[in-house]
Amino acid sequence: MAEPKLIILSGLPGVGKSTLARALALELGALWLRIDSIEQGIRDSGVAKGSLDDAGYRAAQAIAADNLGLGHIVIADCVNPWEITRDAWRAVGVGAGVPVVEFELVCSDREEHRARVESRTVAIANLTPPSWEEVLARDYRPWRRAPVRIDTAGKSVGECLKLMCSALGTAP
Repeated sequence: MAEPKLIILSGLPGVGKSTLARALALELGALWLRIDSIEQGIRDSGVAKGSLDDAGYRAAQAIAADNLGLGHIVIADCVNPWEITRDAWRAVGVGAGVPVVEFELVCSDREEHRARVESRTVAIANLTPPSWEEVLARDYRPWRRAPVRIDTAGKSVGECLKLMCSALGTAP
């Protein structure tokens, strides 16, 4: 089994986080924690109304801690927009005593980003993806630490996966 680690993805909707998280999870045999799936599951249960941002993140962080403790590689797939959310994720890995690798995914080509947001299909039942206007209005703050930054514009999933694996010290 590979060394356990926490891989944290961040970035606006439509930059390729889930596509790359899924590919990376398959490549590494890792556990993929997709916040959209967790939050939609909570919504569908009917037990919570309104914003689930904190609930989804906390549930995912608890699942991550459990699985890191079992020796798994865990990939956190979320917008992760603020320092407080990034620090909370980092604390999960540090608390588990495993390496933490933070990625920020961006799409520097505004038209490509918009096209992705407006044309994507979502495989999560009942999930309504954000509109382009909602993506632009998102409160996404700059990093204070230096994550591994990958620009997905004009790159294939395979090219981005190679960059991620290189940063992780693994070969795709």
